[in-house]
Amino acid sequence: MKKLVLLRDGESEWNKLNLYTGWVDVDLSEKGCKDAKQAGQTLMKEGYDFDVCYTSNLKRAIHSLNITLDTMDRAQLPVIKSWKLNERHYGDLQGLNKSDTAVKYGDYQVKIWRRFYDVKPPELYYVDDESALKPAVYEVSDNAQVNQYESLKTVTKRVIPYYKKTIVKDILAGKRVLITAHNNTLRALVKYLDSLTEDEIVSVNIPNCVPLVYEFDDDMNVIKHYYLEDKRILRAKMEAVAKEGKKKP
Repeated sequence: MKKLVLLRDGESEWNKLNLYTGWVDVDLSEKGCKDAKQAGQTLMKEGYDFDVCYTSNLKRAIHSLNITLDTMDRAQLPVIKSWKLNERHYGDLQGLNKSDTAVKYGDYQVKIWRRFYDVKPPELYYVDDESALKPAVYEVSDNAQVNQYESLKTVTKRVIPYYKKTIVKDILAGKRVLITAHNNTLRALVKYLDSLTEDEIVSVNIPNCVPLVYEFDDDMNVIKHYYLEDKRILRAKMEAVAKEGKKKP
């Protein structure tokens, strides 16, 4: 039996402020650091270890992974970074408060932008620090387009080919793999692994720093998946993610 562990990055400074973050390269909050440490403690307690790790080019994911591995005393593990595991680019929504945006446009419109599979946010028409298009980081050899606004469908088109071409080879080789990435990166993977429809993925909310384990047979068919968290606590964390884009009462 083969396993893959998915881990969403910890709370960032912009998560704490309930801002759309996307590709803006903000760091972890104090809580995010604590959550990443807790993830490492949970993985150790449950007997998990890894041979190779994957993460994005955004430091909130990189630092979440580093803290998790350091907690496990596994800081020496090889880490592969790729922009294809970056969070969804939220275009011109980046930097806006989610609740304030819901007041302006309505809860349902924000839900469409945040959760619908094939709906993009307003486009970011300019390149600056917030666009995160840094040539040294995003120079790509396959001529892939780095978009300045993305739907979950757009994210899927970069995440799933990378998963199939690169990550699956490690799993098939018997390596124990950890992917530390972002909410929409992991939603794209979950949609693929669980064969979810476009409607079903709308209600999937992935909490920060709670390990999500997938088990596969030898042909990489999913046998089962589960979070390493108490069900009641997990439900509360998922509900908190779902409420992020709603107007404050």
